[in-house]
Amino acid sequence: MLAVALGASVAQAADKYLPFVLASESAGGVADQLDATKNALTANGFEIAGEYSPFKGAHIVVVTNDELKAAAKGDRGGYIAAQRVSLTEMGGKVQVSYTNPFYMAKAYRVASDLKATSAALKKALGHKKDFGPEEGLTVSKLGKYHYTFGMEYFDEPLELARAGSRDQLVNTIEKNLAAKKGGAMKVYRIDIPGTTQTLIGVGMKAPNEGKKYMDETFIMSEIDFKPTRSTAHLPYEILVNGNEAEALHARFRIAINFPDLSMMGDNSFMNIMSTPDAIKDLLTAVAGGESSGDDF
Repeated sequence: MLAVALGASVAQAADKYLPFVLASESAGGVADQLDATKNALTANGFEIAGEYSPFKGAHIVVVTNDELKAAAKGDRGGYIAAQRVSLTEMGGKVQVSYTNPFYMAKAYRVASDLKATSAALKKALGHKKDFGPEEGLTVSKLGKYHYTFGMEYFDEPLELARAGSRDQLVNTIEKNLAAKKGGAMKVYRIDIPGTTQTLIGVGMKAPNEGKKYMDETFIMSEIDFKPTRSTAHLPYEILVNGNEAEALHARFRIAINFPDLSMMGDNSFMNIMSTPDAIKDLLTAVAGGESSGDDF
């Protein structure tokens, strides 16, 4: 009976999933690993959609492939088209990590389990451990996740803007990102074949202290404080679907990657209470919508 109980416990634990994968950890810095990381990704079937350094000691490479684009063809499935790989310097070492494709697929409610993508990432970069919150989430909880009462679900996005056509909307976003409107910058763009969806990655750097709540460095300094860094949380994204632009609400987008973030105290949601509205204002302005911000 004890053996049966232990077996059931292991099965239950195996049914919970974490948002990130630590691929490797080695001495050196980002520059020592970046070229090898990108070469390994392309050698294993990935297309590099874009890359950037959100802050000192960190670099993010955004990739896609045929399986991801195919999975993205469902309703609002475009978010899954991008997988994020991060290189982060910590304590004289560089951590190479990436978003867990299975976790993201279930959180973004797509049909595919992305087994080929998971296998390709493991082959390209390695797999030391999954990480994130102390306790993972089940498939059932991922599919209907929200942090707590009153906070948004996946299907309650920010409605940023509308235009006469998809091309008009994408062109407006491209123009505003090129101008670094409000401190936003383009990281990547992925057009989903066979759909009217385009996923655009947006880096965010505050133009002044008064806008710090939309700044990636500030946000990550508050929410990403564990020894194994979750830098692959970045960047945020805008999804163009036909003539409409949307974004995941920050209260969902942050919580799905940091579900154990406390509500109050040090390193808590309380410390970034103004961040969701700040991100909303910035992304709305970038998409050409009406923002409550007065200097975007």
